[in-house]
Amino acid sequence: MVFGKLRAALKKTREVLTRGLSRLFSLGRKLDATFLDELEHVLYQSDLGPLGTRLVEELKAAYARREIAEVAQVPAFLRAMLLRRLEGAAAPLAKTTPGPTVILIVGVNGSGKTTSIAKLANHLKQQGHKVMLGAGDTFRAAAVEQLSLWADRLGIPIIKQGPGADTAAVAYDAVAAAIARKVDYLLLDTAGRLHTQKNLMEELKKIVRVVQKQLPSAPHETLLVLDATTGQNAIRQASEFSKAAPVTGLILAKMDGTAKGGAVFGIREVLPVPVKFLGVGEGMDDLEPFNPEHYVDAILSFDKIEPA
Repeated sequence: MVFGKLRAALKKTREVLTRGLSRLFSLGRKLDATFLDELEHVLYQSDLGPLGTRLVEELKAAYARREIAEVAQVPAFLRAMLLRRLEGAAAPLAKTTPGPTVILIVGVNGSGKTTSIAKLANHLKQQGHKVMLGAGDTFRAAAVEQLSLWADRLGIPIIKQGPGADTAAVAYDAVAAAIARKVDYLLLDTAGRLHTQKNLMEELKKIVRVVQKQLPSAPHETLLVLDATTGQNAIRQASEFSKAAPVTGLILAKMDGTAKGGAVFGIREVLPVPVKFLGVGEGMDDLEPFNPEHYVDAILSFDKIEPA
């Protein structure tokens, strides 16, 4: 069921690749320079972009070393190369005992941050954990209202203050409440603005300081939410946040209905931290832990390809 959702979310990328690869693999082609050039074009035109060129360069090198000699060997080789690039890309969410496990959520407005927080809260609640939210994006009143609505729908407590309140003060109150109520996970939203690196860093440092006054080991995770549909913009945001905040993991939102299936590879080149979750649909249940093998197989499908 979960893998089916991922396949559906990456349908566009897979279809582009499958059409091009089917044409190459079904014509009794030989593995030669012409085939490799055409393969590079197919991969580049798909959402893999420049990565496609690098994959073919590795394939050419393997061909020159006679490690691979036939077209029929190419699918497995491509899959192995993609998986190699995702080594270390998956890791479970931190869990401290006793709790609370404090997770900071960062990301720009419009990235899907608020909805991703709600989905993560729902995911944790379904696993039997006690969850609390902290509405720290106080610079945007709509963010507090939206998170409060999700908290009500999910039956999860939320700590909040009025618009314009100090984010660090909200964080302090939220940690105190999480300790008092013995929750397992506290998800702390933060301002959805990408200001200058210095200001962003100082703001996050202030939140960390007040959190650590009560829980010296916290925050236990800092998750960056990125909109996977924005391509190079998401990659740029990943780069900027990596300079300003100690990001420990990623949530890639809006993977559904997009041709940006190759987003994980480009983002991890600039921010090589684990991808914790993928948003694969609009429903509350459409958040799944990242699985590299499932991800690669959902993109690089050879179901309809008949090797030479």
